[in-house]
Amino acid sequence: MSVRNSIENGSLEKGSKLPSIRRLSADLDVSKITITTAYDQLCSEGYIKNKPQSGYYVEANFKNAPAYIENHKENNAPNTNYFEYDFSGKSIDKKIINLNEWKKCVKEVINQDYHLTSYGNEQGEEALRNALQSYALGVRSVNTSSDNIVVGAGTQPLLNIICSLVGTNKVVAVADSSYVQAEYIFKSYGYKIEYFESDNSGATISSMEQIKPNIILINPNFVTSSGASMPINRRLEIIAWAKENNTLIIEDDYNGELRYSTHPTPCMQNYDTENTIYLGSFSKILLPSVRISYMVLPKNLICKYREIKSFTNQTASKSEQLALAKYIYNGKIDIHLRKARRVYLEKSKIILNSIKRNFDNNIKIIFNETSLYVTVKLNNNIDMDGLINKLKENSVNVMSAKSNNILNLSFSGIDEEKIDKGIRIIRKVLK
Repeated sequence: MSVRNSIENGSLEKGSKLPSIRRLSADLDVSKITITTAYDQLCSEGYIKNKPQSGYYVEANFKNAPAYIENHKENNAPNTNYFEYDFSGKSIDKKIINLNEWKKCVKEVINQDYHLTSYGNEQGEEALRNALQSYALGVRSVNTSSDNIVVGAGTQPLLNIICSLVGTNKVVAVADSSYVQAEYIFKSYGYKIEYFESDNSGATISSMEQIKPNIILINPNFVTSSGASMPINRRLEIIAWAKENNTLIIEDDYNGELRYSTHPTPCMQNYDTENTIYLGSFSKILLPSVRISYMVLPKNLICKYREIKSFTNQTASKSEQLALAKYIYNGKIDIHLRKARRVYLEKSKIILNSIKRNFDNNIKIIFNETSLYVTVKLNNNIDMDGLINKLKENSVNVMSAKSNNILNLSFSGIDEEKIDKGIRIIRKVLK
């Protein structure tokens, strides 16, 4: 309506008197009922006010309102985020998943109306939790019942739940190359973050003694200093130390089932069901767009969780949870994992050989199977931001890194035939 627009753009200021219903009806050649209805609507919205025996006056004040921002983006604008040589790790290899099988599972779920017309379970759909119990036990030796499993849309929502259960103002020990999203959540709960030291076997007990953490966040599949998996003796030492010091362990088992040249080592939670929280994710195992993660809580924490779960909302899509349950029950996840191990084994060989051919011998290469990326430790510091920008100009994208002498290169999403060309471009830009 023109009156509303005039008020919003400042043409009609607060206190201005509006034309009478009779006059506006005549000027616009519409019925008085139409004008009355419009004025009544503007009164209910607070734009104008009816003063008996006097008339209608502008009530809203848009004098200092912010200017309206228009979005001029075209729907057919080119995708500026495409890179010919993508080492960022933000995608997976298309060959490892049969999308038709996944779509079939999704279609079966959405064709059942009763699933779509009701809210999901706060803890996660029972069908998925049952499937996860069997899956996690089979591939990672996770020791739990489905009642102790909680599902979420990614690891971050699950970490939020953990922090709400254990309380604020704790000391948490993490690896120096731990993932920054976790650190952000810990800081939001007032946690003090300390970085534990590692040797070739992983986090050291002496470092834990110095930090005295309330919580340890650890990924035993990736020991930063060597790229190896944490040996069983060190895992048991950390579990024993944590029990003695009343410290909670959060085991981030990121891609733990993706070990392809050796058999996966059982998770730490297998040896400690009372004091270790297990975190698993399907972002790189299945599809990055399917944001489903899960955690296994010890008995004391699952009891606390049941007291608050009715006040929490499930962050993972109910339909995707049920589709994943079908995907697991139908045996498709097993086929998927076998193919992923074959594909990533071959790609890891290609990228490692390419780096060795194209880089100087004095660099250090750190590689771990489950991480799906190779770390190249350069012999001198570089302007990392400048390097990343220069690489993007050459249609090359790499992972971010905390250090100015570290280059992290993921091979998860890039095509095999593009790996060597991309590595050669990186080496050329570095020179």
